[in-house]
Amino acid sequence: MRKTGADIFVDALVKEKVDCLFGIPGGVVLPLFDKLYDSPVNLILTRHEQAAGHAADGYARASGRVGVCLTTSGPGATNLVTAIATANFDSVPMVAFTGQVKTLLIGNDAFQEADITGITRTITKHNFLVKDVCDLARIIKEAFHIARTGRPGPVLVDLPVDVSLAEHECEYPSEVKIPGYKPNYQGNPRQIGLAAAAINNSQRPILYVGGGAVLSDAHNEVFALATKASIPVTTTLLGLGAFPEDHPLSLRMLGMHGTVYANYAIMDSDLIIAVGARFDDRITGRIDSFAPGAKVVHIDIDPTSISKNIMVDVPVVGDARNILESLVEMIKPADHKEWLEKIETWKKENPLVYSNDGGLKPQYVVEQIHDATNGEAIITTEVGQNQMWAAQYYHFDRPNHFITSG
Repeated sequence: MRKTGADIFVDALVKEKVDCLFGIPGGVVLPLFDKLYDSPVNLILTRHEQAAGHAADGYARASGRVGVCLTTSGPGATNLVTAIATANFDSVPMVAFTGQVKTLLIGNDAFQEADITGITRTITKHNFLVKDVCDLARIIKEAFHIARTGRPGPVLVDLPVDVSLAEHECEYPSEVKIPGYKPNYQGNPRQIGLAAAAINNSQRPILYVGGGAVLSDAHNEVFALATKASIPVTTTLLGLGAFPEDHPLSLRMLGMHGTVYANYAIMDSDLIIAVGARFDDRITGRIDSFAPGAKVVHIDIDPTSISKNIMVDVPVVGDARNILESLVEMIKPADHKEWLEKIETWKKENPLVYSNDGGLKPQYVVEQIHDATNGEAIITTEVGQNQMWAAQYYHFDRPNHFITSG
């Protein structure tokens, strides 16, 4: 049975189990919207394309599924750039569909034409320009696969209007085969063994947990590792919720806006076990003086993130949850009494507090929101001081409940 490109597009969304699509109609995507009208996909109409992109991003962060958005060509597509860049920086699985002028007009400065694949090449995990309806089903399948696997990220599919209207007889692919793209999920057994040995031999270890642990759903494994070996845990902004902040081993957030005791601990540690974190400048400050006495074990599914900012002693490439499961079995129980007592002293001497002069403080308001919601709310913030107050005073104890841009 022959189908139009628009039919193939909608069928693909259904096959990928997309239940929400965020977007705005426009001239070259009207064939897609005509088909969406009678489809089971729930279209969320936004008032600006950038909002559609951020909504898809937030949906993905809260649900763990791929967020999807759809805009028209030219200005509609370029309005997505900030949202795509945010998703790319924070490793959020997202597929952005943009309309494009007819294939014969591409490159001729046609009405509402923009080279969106060129514009977004450095801020997407991958992008596609569909030139033939025969390739459409395969490309959409590959787009969702790339977005959700390995280190997640945004993928853009640029769809010319004549491809949407063209007809083709096809079946939606049941599997994906992309030469050269095979993410490593298990981790090298020798490297995992070296990481376990480093943990067993350390006296002042610290777990430094980032957003990758949340993305891989590794919070239970983080907890198991920390409690078995009595390792204090500090998190990044995007790692909040990967370890309960009311636990005695929690150091809460570290870095420029983190707690004093988390920063003291990482600087005095002899081993840093980094899980899904990138050692960015807000954490390290001056690279040449960061944690000078510590060896570094770095667990990350993205090999390009390892030794990018901080030289690593034991790299372990793979999925955080799988690797931590193996580590928990290999490490020995420990108490690290002296180390934890030292940290407890720092906690007492340098608590996270704010002045109480009788006025209504933002920090107090955030704490009251936490108490009123029993810590179960999904918190979203803008970027800036409000973001830091939320991170510092809400006390996150579960993943996927802090939706913010890193």
